[in-house]
Amino acid sequence: MQPSQPTLVPVVLSGGAGTRLWPVSRAAHPKPFMVLADGETLLQKTYARALKICQPCAPVTVTNRDYFFSTRDELAKTGQAADKASFLLEASGRNTAAAVAMAALHLRDTAGADTIMLVMPADHLIQKMDAFAEAVEKATELALSGKLVTFGIEPDRPETGYGYIEKAEPLLRGFAVRQFVEKPNLPTAQAYLSSGQFVWNSGMFCFKVSTLIEEMAQHAPDVMSACETCHAAMEKRAAGFGIEIPPEAYEAVPSISIDHALMERSAAVAVVPADIGWSDIGAWDAVRDLTPPEADNNRSVGDSVFVDARNTYIHGGQRMVAAVGTDDLIIVDTPDALLVANADKTQKVKEVVAELVKAGHPAYQLHQTVARPWGTYTVLSEGPRYKLKRIEVHTGASLSLQLHHHRNEHWIVVSGRAEVTNGDETFILETNESTYIPAEHKHRLSNPGTEPLVMIEVQSGGYLGEDDIVRFEDKYGRTDNGKQQ
Repeated sequence: MQPSQPTLVPVVLSGGAGTRLWPVSRAAHPKPFMVLADGETLLQKTYARALKICQPCAPVTVTNRDYFFSTRDELAKTGQAADKASFLLEASGRNTAAAVAMAALHLRDTAGADTIMLVMPADHLIQKMDAFAEAVEKATELALSGKLVTFGIEPDRPETGYGYIEKAEPLLRGFAVRQFVEKPNLPTAQAYLSSGQFVWNSGMFCFKVSTLIEEMAQHAPDVMSACETCHAAMEKRAAGFGIEIPPEAYEAVPSISIDHALMERSAAVAVVPADIGWSDIGAWDAVRDLTPPEADNNRSVGDSVFVDARNTYIHGGQRMVAAVGTDDLIIVDTPDALLVANADKTQKVKEVVAELVKAGHPAYQLHQTVARPWGTYTVLSEGPRYKLKRIEVHTGASLSLQLHHHRNEHWIVVSGRAEVTNGDETFILETNESTYIPAEHKHRLSNPGTEPLVMIEVQSGGYLGEDDIVRFEDKYGRTDNGKQQ
């Protein structure tokens, strides 16, 4: 009788802010949700990759609780039913050691201690799927032997922006690890490349649940103990629903990477070198390189015109962007923010975000179009005492039953049918019909139709902040005052 094959479960870590990819990546719409030129997000690609490797598949995702509904939507785009997946929700990130440990404890209880975890960051790109599948097969074999496996990317240049792993003696279908090395200077990186003994540290891992828990308990007991406390306090919910990690208990978990907490300390670490077309899409120069070059090595996404321009990348959006006489520039245009950067200074974009945070400018956090569980809203115009929004509500979705203390609202149906609760009345609005909702009135907007509902909302009042909202009922579980609409 053949022994049963171990269960391989993808664990997707989706918590990175991606500040070097501003203005497309923002606090409320981070890097994993960034749409690439082919129309897919990095998170969607990660899920699709996982589903090709693991079938049947019940992925576990660790993400911020504010991203839960958007994350579930990205999984649905791959055809995977959300009720087969688990979502562990952080109120605030505690780095990768905590995220991996929480996923391991969840899998220990739901899938068994012999389950193999394939840990995948949500913001990486892998372009060679066959090579990746082969690398996962090798890593799984090592994981079954009790190893903590990391994937090492075969370097093709002396890169100073990545950490390195030095290979030691061969192990099964991989290598033991001699050491992990932080980002080197250029001469050191050149020496590493020439030696053939070093690979880039990808941040992807494969190990058995029981091995991870045992090794963490030995080498990072403070992290493991605090995560056990969080796990014991978590409300057990069915797959497909977000499982919140208790915020106060989670704050007590040390914030440290899995590399520093465990991989650099354990004697059970192995590495599988791989040439898988990997990129962490860390900055705009990496995004640029995904787009085929045109004349004079110019590249573009969206409507653009190049005149006497060279080595220029334009990432456009809703309007035409023209570059004249430019060289080695990266231009990223969004409806409310424009980035112009020298191509060799893209790592410094994160300093722009730091300045915006310091100034309290909303452009670090939100786009003009904001995703919500029920659909999206777009701020079209705003000024003293008014704000104009376009609201789109998915079929069968509804906003919460709510009220505002400081603003009045006019709703006008552009297309679709709206079911409106306004005070004590509930009624249907058809296209071109409208209603007025005064401050302090309970109200709700729903889409009972078979097509998206598009509304124009005109707000007026002395305070128009998104935190002026009191929820009474909400199908998405958002009943705390102060959360955004």
